[in-house]
Amino acid sequence: MNKKETIIVKGTEITVISEKNNDYISLTDMAGYKDNLEARIVVSNWMSTYYTVDFLAVWEQVNNPDFNRMGFHTVRNGEGRLLLTPKRWVEMTNAIGIFSKSGRYGGGIFAHKDIAFEFGSWLSAEFKYFLIHEFQRLKEDENQRLSIEWDLHRTLSKINYRIHTDAIKEAIIPQAVTQEQALFVYANEADLLNVALFGKTAKQWRNQNSDKAGNIRDYASLEQLVVLSNMESINALLIRQGLPQSERLVQLNSVAITQMRSLINNREIKKLQ
Repeated sequence: MNKKETIIVKGTEITVISEKNNDYISLTDMAGYKDNLEARIVVSNWMSTYYTVDFLAVWEQVNNPDFNRMGFHTVRNGEGRLLLTPKRWVEMTNAIGIFSKSGRYGGGIFAHKDIAFEFGSWLSAEFKYFLIHEFQRLKEDENQRLSIEWDLHRTLSKINYRIHTDAIKEAIIPQAVTQEQALFVYANEADLLNVALFGKTAKQWRNQNSDKAGNIRDYASLEQLVVLSNMESINALLIRQGLPQSERLVQLNSVAITQMRSLINNREIKKLQ
C-alpha cells in the first residue's frame, strides 16, 4: 500500500510517502528550506561529511541485511565521498534508506524518516523540531482515521450479524430446541462464513495463533470486514431460500474471492489508502 501526503514545516511543503509499512520524507522538499541552491547539491553537501556517512552506515547495518560494508569502507576512506550523491551511495553500498524517485510530479530524493530527521538537524535544530512535530501530527491523524474506519466496519458487521442470526432462527433452528443446540447452530453458521472467507474455522485459527488475544475476526483487514458484512447478508438470503450449507459454502466462497479481488484492485480504494 503506497500513499502520498504532505506536511508544512516552517512554511515549506514537504512530501511524505509510505511504502511497505515505512515512511519516507522528501529531502528535495526539505532542502528548499536551506537556500535556493539546487536540492541535489544541498543533499550532496550533507552526505559528503564523515558524520553523515557514518550515520547512514549505522542505519543500513541495523535495517538492511544486504548492506555492502566493503562499499561503505570505500566511500568512508575517500573514494566517492566528496560530493557524494544518493545514486552513488546506493550503487556502492546497496543502501535502502535513501533513494531517488523519478517523475515530474512527486519525484525527488527521499529518505527513511530516521535519516530525514538527521538531515533536518543539519539544516537547523529549529527545522528538525517542527519537522518531527508535524510528522507526528500526521501519523496521529492517520491513526485516528483508521480507528474511525475500523469502528465503522465493525459496527456494520455487527448489524448484519443480527440480520444473519435472525434468518438462522427463522429458517434453520426447529421449534423447541434447547439453548445449547441453538448456540451450536449459530457457531456452525459463523464458521461457515469463516471458512468461506478465511479458509479456516475459529477453532483452527485459535489453535494456530494461541499467543494472540481475541478471535479470527479481530485480526481481519478492513477489506475482509467489508466482505464479511456483505456475506452475512447474502447468507441470510440463501438460508431463507432453503439452500443446504454445502451449497451455500461454495457460493459464499465465490463471493468472497470476487469481492476481495475487486476491493484490492480498486483504484479509488487505493487512493483512499
